[in-house]
Parts: sequence; C-alpha cells; structure tokens
Amino acid sequence: MHLSLTAWSFPRLTLTEFAGVAKAISMAAIDISSRHRTGIDKAEMLADPLLAASRVRALGLPVSNYFHHYGADALARNPALPGSIDANLRDLEQVLTFADAAGIPTVFFLAGAINAGQSRRDALEASVESLRAFMALQPGFKARICIEPAVRSSAESPDDAQELVDRTGVALALDYSHFICSGYTQQQVDPLVKHAAHVHLRQARPGQLQAPFDMGTLNFPAIFGALRDAGYGGALAIEFIYRAFTNAVPDDVMTETVLMRDCFNDWAAGGTG
Repeated sequence: MHLSLTAWSFPRLTLTEFAGVAKAISMAAIDISSRHRTGIDKAEMLADPLLAASRVRALGLPVSNYFHHYGADALARNPALPGSIDANLRDLEQVLTFADAAGIPTVFFLAGAINAGQSRRDALEASVESLRAFMALQPGFKARICIEPAVRSSAESPDDAQELVDRTGVALALDYSHFICSGYTQQQVDPLVKHAAHVHLRQARPGQLQAPFDMGTLNFPAIFGALRDAGYGGALAIEFIYRAFTNAVPDDVMTETVLMRDCFNDWAAGGTG
C-alpha cells in the first residue's frame, strides 16, 4: 500500500502546483478529477484522451485514480438517472482510454443519486442497470471501474454497496467516512475491504463527514490492517477537503493531511517511526 493525495483537497492551486505540493510532502501518487483549478480539462480529455494523458504524465508523479463526473457535477447524468446510459457509456470509453494511456489504475464515480420521482429501490435498480452496461467495457481496458458509496447517494449503506458489487461485479472506491457519517460502525464497513480497488482516508464521526484527526472515531491502524489482511496493495488517498459538506468544515487541510500521512507511515513502519 502507498499514500496518494486528492487534488480537490487543494482547489485553489493549479494541477502543476498541486503536484509540487504532493511531492514536497512525500506522497507517492496523486488522485485527480475535472473539478476546480486542480482539475484536468474534461472536454479535452473526452475529445482527445491521448493528449490529456500526455499532460498528466508530464506532472512527473504517478496518478492513482481519476474521479469522473459525467455531467457538470456529481448529480448531472448520475448512473441512477434514467436515460443516461448511452451518453455515459460514450464518456466512459474515453475515460478508460485516457486512464490506460496515463497509467492510471482506477477510475471512480458515484454510484448514483435518488433522482426526482425515485425511491431508494428505484435508484438502486437504475444504478445496477447502468453499472452492468459500464462493466461490459471493463475487459477492454486495464483501468478498473470503481464506484464510491456515499452519503446522499443511491448506495449509502454497507448492504447497498455489497448488493451493487454482487449484482454487477463493480469494484469499490472505499471511504469509511461516508458510512461513519451515516451512523454505521467501522466494523460494519470492514467486510467491504475485499472489494476495494481504491481507498480514501479521512477522519469522521457520526453526523460529520469530516472531522479533525484527533476528534473523529475512525481507528485508522485497524483499517490499514484490515486492508492488508484482505490483500489490498493499492493507493490510500488522503482526502480532507476545504469546503463545507454534510457538516464538514474548512479544516486546516495541510495539517490534517500530514497527520494522516504520519499515522500511516508509523503503522507501516511497525510503530517504530
């Protein structure tokens, strides 16, 4: 396992500046998206994925994951939205082409939202339909397709996430903080680690998606151990964010990032560092 850092944690920087920050604090990789100043040009990536990949490779730091928004934000053209499959499939093929050319091992997006007129079951069934279509593309590409079960999505519970995995074969971008915010315990989330292809790290507590490192309830050494025992060998992306969302507050992102970095490095060194 190795550490990565999410570009959207530093939305005021350019992508080049962000990569420099990540290098300066000894991150092994970065996660990128199309959001904020740190984002890639999504229109360019969809039109010419090889050109976009060349720009990413020029950053000089491996990219562990690309977070894709099908529409203008996480809700537009989300996978649970009826009628979105064909357009999203066209985009996803370009996204996977870009990821393979840039050497990005995973791409993720949200499982879907509960859209107007839908129940939770309606949204989950629509997500399954989309994900099955998306997964038909998977054999042609190296980059793995992942979904992130998240608050305010069609997959908010560990059971919802497990159902999507079981019915579609999709992998997970696993973020314990979303489940903890919704009131689930860490042990209720642990069975999902075997489905993780990517992992986000952020402290949280019930009702609060993001908490300062010493004020949350997540036991990160236990998470690291569960991932290792499940055979996970991928990236652990530190994802503290600056904007307010579901009671997250504008924390000192750099301090929280370094605290999480040191927590993992100390665990990886066997507690000797």
